[in-house]
Amino acid sequence: QLQLVESGGGLVQPGGSLRLSCAASGFTLNYYGIGWFRQAPGKEREGVSCISVSAGGTYYADSVKGRFTISRNNAKGTVYLEMNNLKPEDTAVYYCAAQGRYSGSYCRPLMYDYWGPGTQVTVSS
Repeated sequence: QLQLVESGGGLVQPGGSLRLSCAASGFTLNYYGIGWFRQAPGKEREGVSCISVSAGGTYYADSVKGRFTISRNNAKGTVYLEMNNLKPEDTAVYYCAAQGRYSGSYCRPLMYDYWGPGTQVTVSS
């Protein structure tokens, strides 16, 4: 069974940093484009950052550009989301997802086939 699991969420003060990790069981992430998505209460799930299979292409939502960095370590089969200068509006459940159909860094939820259960990120003083 193909499963993803996120880790690294938590409570952080505004201006703080967190690093989220995404790992897989049952398959390797190395052959998939990976995306980070988030969903806040009462809002739709949105693409935060996505990375292509080769890591040659990345996408960032305007709201996180310059603050978040996505990367992948294929030797470890892990994808990271480094989040800096966090703001209260970044509070949400963050999900990682995988897709094997497209070679680019597309970042729409409907394009992703496998999802983790999510990790809560709360930015509050």
